Amino acid sequence: MGERARIDVVGIGAGDPGDVTVNAVAALRGADVFFFLDKPGEARELSDLREAVLAAHVPDGGYRVVRAEDPPRDRAAAGYADAVVDWRTRRADVCERMIAENLGPGEVGAFLVWGDPALYDSIIAVVEDVAGRGTVGFDTRVLPGISSISALAARHGVTFNQVAGAVQITTGRRLAAGWPDGVDDVVVMLDAGNAYLRYVDEPGLTIHWGAYVGTADEILVSGPLGAVAEHIRETRDKARAAKGWIMDSYLLRRT
Repeated sequence: MGERARIDVVGIGAGDPGDVTVNAVAALRGADVFFFLDKPGEARELSDLREAVLAAHVPDGGYRVVRAEDPPRDRAAAGYADAVVDWRTRRADVCERMIAENLGPGEVGAFLVWGDPALYDSIIAVVEDVAGRGTVGFDTRVLPGISSISALAARHGVTFNQVAGAVQITTGRRLAAGWPDGVDDVVVMLDAGNAYLRYVDEPGLTIHWGAYVGTADEILVSGPLGAVAEHIRETRDKARAAKGWIMDSYLLRRT
């Protein structure tokens, strides 16, 4: 029996090639093939940024890139959880084919994940799904990355928590349903509906918002929520319209 193949799930930071960790660079240089799930339309730029990371850290090449289109998720589905499960299953179908057809015994394949693979990203679960099917054999290794929210806090020069306080990382969907109990600091990701607007009349709230953090298109806005909320909404809408996609997050702080 030959040597087993391996899949590396590599966190590559929020977009700045300089934020890729030393361990991640070593993993990139040791990979034989990189698997890209390309977004359609303008969001293909995300794959271009991945290529820029590879060019910065593996300048001698010597690797292969295998591409497939990322299956779309039904964002209008009535059942959110069921829609996500369906999407992940279809992603696993695509990844299974990519791995089976392009990763040989003893080779290392890698998925490059924005931010940190353990934080609101599905690739770890997708790779586990593929491995559990038993059609292709490989070991798995996960390398952490600098998350988008870590980069956000650094760009704004703030901490996530106040003295002896707790912080909760949540989604826009959950924040829209109500402020989490027991915390004054909320880090929000995946907010397509501008959930912070619900709280503009609440006194003592400050927001630190950022989009495309770590890239050349980075946008940062910070200030009292009531004073900057509409500016953030307008800025976000314009940026999304101009690029066709947006990646943003924010820290909402109650003092």
